[in-house]
Amino acid sequence: MKVLTGLFLAVLSLFGLLLSSMYVAERTDVVIIGAGAAGMRAALEGINHTKNLILLEKMPYPGGNSNRATAGLNALPSANDKESYYQDTISAGRNHGIPSLVRILVENSREELEWLQSMGADLSDQGLLAGHSRSRTFRPSGGSPVGREISSTLYRNLQEQSIDLRLENRALSLEQSGKDLMVRVENKTGREYRIRTKAVVIATGGFGGNLPLVTRVNPELKGFNTTNTPGATGDFLTLTESLNPSLLDLREIQTHPTVEPDFSILITEALRGNGGILLNSQGRRFTDEMDFREALSQNILSQKGSTAWLVFDNAVRESLRSAEYYFEQDLVKTADSWRSLAEQTNLPPAQLEAEIHLWNDSAASGRDTRFGRRNIPLPLDHPPYYAIKVTPGIHYCMGGLRIDGRARVLDQQGMPIPGLFAAGEATGGIHGKDRLGGNSLTDAMVFGKIAGSESTRYASSR
Repeated sequence: MKVLTGLFLAVLSLFGLLLSSMYVAERTDVVIIGAGAAGMRAALEGINHTKNLILLEKMPYPGGNSNRATAGLNALPSANDKESYYQDTISAGRNHGIPSLVRILVENSREELEWLQSMGADLSDQGLLAGHSRSRTFRPSGGSPVGREISSTLYRNLQEQSIDLRLENRALSLEQSGKDLMVRVENKTGREYRIRTKAVVIATGGFGGNLPLVTRVNPELKGFNTTNTPGATGDFLTLTESLNPSLLDLREIQTHPTVEPDFSILITEALRGNGGILLNSQGRRFTDEMDFREALSQNILSQKGSTAWLVFDNAVRESLRSAEYYFEQDLVKTADSWRSLAEQTNLPPAQLEAEIHLWNDSAASGRDTRFGRRNIPLPLDHPPYYAIKVTPGIHYCMGGLRIDGRARVLDQQGMPIPGLFAAGEATGGIHGKDRLGGNSLTDAMVFGKIAGSESTRYASSR
């Protein structure tokens, strides 16, 4: 009997230990939720101020949507560009962006470019994107995709600094717990655990990969494809719900004008910036290829079939290494003459040749008298010639959590929610109604750093 009693007590004790381990929360100073560019930048800044920092990522890999960025990262090429960069950003957002946040973005952009370069990122190529009045978009030499370069640089530095990055660890909920915040997490085995923390940074990205949610907040976008990763599901909405944050501009969802329609592959804006033009199914130019993204998307959607052909030559291809991916994926029609390209794309040969002749005359004169395109590259006269079919696709969410200039999330009365910070596409107010190309990575870097600094400063004051 004594043996049985002792065994029973031992089992009960073991059960109690297991039960307590399930509910005793781990403690730390700062939890960052999301390991895209904004989250990784927050962690790399935060680790300078505290070693008690945890970075959670629900996917098996870091980077998020930042991995897919192709065009570049915007930064001031010189101090006298501040006002034009500010105006381009405000104009792209149709004067709806919050001026103080846009100023912070612009004024800190050069510092983040130089910081990335000091960390080993190749951002030596400088180009012009649609909607910009000056060349201020930086990417790897030869025009390689910028997202993978920045993500790999950030990840490498995370590893070098031994930051506690937990992949396949999904944040399930976030609640106030006394003066702290409690994060409930599920790891890759399905086990749940909790982290008690002094501060949280929300860097989960937007919801462009959650098409049901996209169409719920903006029914006009029903049926669109998306360029987003499967992880872009809008977790910031459910995670912060119990804290009653202020949300703004959720309906403002940007479509990227040039997405390959069959496989939803984004075709970089830099192909147009380096000289590509758009033709409709009649073989005619119909727009300024360097217009703001929303306007350009609408112009393509107004064409027959809601598609266009992005046409370029071998000189453009050689100027942009990221274009090789489209050839590898067999997305490109290729021909040695414009007439042969017309046959492959079912465009009227005579009209296509006439349109190219008109464009080359504009390129030679440096003036686009038909649509007012500001950057007029070299004529398209270096065969082979190429064409990719494109249509607009869901690309970026301008809306999200309302933040102030210190990346603090505000409540519905406009006051900071204690211990809650946010950065990147999970936030709103910076880009207004349409985002200027190249600003997403700048936003992630600038406000990621601010969130990392401010959250650790808040935690150390507790």
